[in-house]
Amino acid sequence: MSDLVAENVGALVRRVSRHLNRKITDVLALLLRHKSAGSLGAVAGFAIAVVFAWKFLGPSRGRRTSNRRKPRASPSTSREAAGADPSLSEGFMPVSPLKVSDAIEAVAPAVELTLGQIVRKRLGGCRKMTCQLLGVILDEKTPEELQKHATLRLSVLEVLEEISKYCDLYLMETVLDDESEERVLSALENGGVFQKGSLIKDKVLFCSTEVGRTSFVRQLEADWHIDSNLEIISQLSRFIRFQLYISEMESGQIAPNVFTSTCLEQFFS
Repeated sequence: MSDLVAENVGALVRRVSRHLNRKITDVLALLLRHKSAGSLGAVAGFAIAVVFAWKFLGPSRGRRTSNRRKPRASPSTSREAAGADPSLSEGFMPVSPLKVSDAIEAVAPAVELTLGQIVRKRLGGCRKMTCQLLGVILDEKTPEELQKHATLRLSVLEVLEEISKYCDLYLMETVLDDESEERVLSALENGGVFQKGSLIKDKVLFCSTEVGRTSFVRQLEADWHIDSNLEIISQLSRFIRFQLYISEMESGQIAPNVFTSTCLEQFFS
């Protein structure tokens, strides 16, 4: 487009020059017929004006000619000189090189998380947890059953060990007499609960009422609480960051911070 404009301007300049030459010739011929002093002065002045006009038009005409004759670089050559990728001129999108780590992740199968990793992920930075014994750690579900026997659920041992590695774990239960306390502690000890992790007998707490268990949880300022009593779960939902309600039946959404599971090991599986 710029070359076409330059050529049109050059042609116009040439036509104007030819027209001026004809006019100058006619004027000079007229003046030479009348050779008076005034006419000669006018001729001299006119000649000087023509010279200056020619010198003024000459450089611009030369510049247009030189610009028109200058070779034009191709788009691909210009991009290469500027350091651009020639493939971009052909409509190709740049492709970043594939990293070795990306290739490994693309072909490697998903690695199954260990129980410790699952527990740590579920706890979400929890530093203190409280957990009921009946129906969660023990097979028995009522304090009356503890007056006869206490049976440890062996399937929760590994989960308890992992939990006690990552947070301060307290176990608690409502009992009706001292003999029930002894049965519970004996069942935990015989099952090896105190042999691994950081759980010790001093962190197993007993009370005589459900209200006492609620007070334990609030006084300890636990981040997590696990219980099978829906009333206690509901009362603590305003004070505890997260809770796990253990129930064999679906209870729906209790509160935004309350999870539901059929058993402890299922929640951490």
